[in-house]
Amino acid sequence: MNRRRLAGRLTALAAVTATLAGCASDGGGDGPASPVPAPPSSTAPGTPGSGGASARTPEGTLLVTDFDADTVTFVDPAGRGRTADLGSVRVGTAPYGIALGEDGTAWVATAEGVAAVDTRTRERTALIPYRTDTGPVTTGEYRGGGMGIALSPDGSRVYVGVNVPGGDGALEVVDTGRREVTEVVPVGRRPFDVDVSRDGRQVYATNHDSFDVSVVDTRDWTARRVEVAPYGTEGGLGSWLKPHYAAVRPSDGALLLPFEGERLAVVDPGSGRVRIENMTANTHQHGVTAGADGTLYVVGTGPIDPSEDGGPSLTVRTPDGDERVIPLDGPHETVALSADGGTAYVSGGFTRDGYWNGLSLVDIGTGRVTRLPVGERPLAVAVLGDEERGGA
Repeated sequence: MNRRRLAGRLTALAAVTATLAGCASDGGGDGPASPVPAPPSSTAPGTPGSGGASARTPEGTLLVTDFDADTVTFVDPAGRGRTADLGSVRVGTAPYGIALGEDGTAWVATAEGVAAVDTRTRERTALIPYRTDTGPVTTGEYRGGGMGIALSPDGSRVYVGVNVPGGDGALEVVDTGRREVTEVVPVGRRPFDVDVSRDGRQVYATNHDSFDVSVVDTRDWTARRVEVAPYGTEGGLGSWLKPHYAAVRPSDGALLLPFEGERLAVVDPGSGRVRIENMTANTHQHGVTAGADGTLYVVGTGPIDPSEDGGPSLTVRTPDGDERVIPLDGPHETVALSADGGTAYVSGGFTRDGYWNGLSLVDIGTGRVTRLPVGERPLAVAVLGDEERGGA
């Protein structure tokens, strides 16, 4: 069954999927925001405490957001069992995306605000509340607050996509020196991902529930809407066939958005033109990242239609379009690369039911997958010492 016929079938079920099917739609209500800053703290034996410590976190350590908790967890990818867990730091409710600065600060999008974490001493140093009213602080897939997050190339600004349950979202701009929100730009619904052009002049918010990308000019804070809907928009909020995450292609700055293991939307941010290329994994797709050489790594979460589609996977797509599909055990959400590009770290957190508490470590050369149980519904992954690429 191809996706266009499947979309027609799903349209008839839109009212049901809008309330029951995980990534299909936005849920939740409105109300006054109530961020409550807490003192910096660390958890788990053996980690530096809230007052800092002389121990330093080595390069190559992973940092993951624990979406089912209020923490980020430090992970030794070479460790096994309990030795892989290097301890956690409380950041705020239901942390989602993460971005790394060259100074070792990790910026984390939570339901309460943007947390700043010193990854060297492993302590939270700030929690910056949003200016957007996101309703009560809650947990779960449809909670309000920060989702996608990215840093400007010079590290002076953090850009965070803020979800407003039941309405359009916002791109909030945080001054990293002053540690406060300085701009708020309206964008589309549920900004899953935020990316930045290499020259820093544009920010891209990928808006799941409005089938689009908001292209924001950082000189005057105007935004343009680019529809990215290779299967159309039938079904509205109940549709599964929406954009999730994007990657900026190193060679020309195009935005790359995978859909269903069948279509890759290639977006020219300047003209707004969208070109479609074929993909082969035949599975619902979420996280994506691009290597320095332009190779694309795409997370397949599993089938929409169990009788027709492929299972969870990692697609490795070369710049010329050749693809290798590596099977994964169970749904996953985002992907990050080791500094040498030899290992992909794929989070098992997943935004819907079916997640697991761990990471899959994929050897790109051999395709061998090692499962590493760690974290609490780990969603985003960043590799310390690799700040230029940052996290998911």
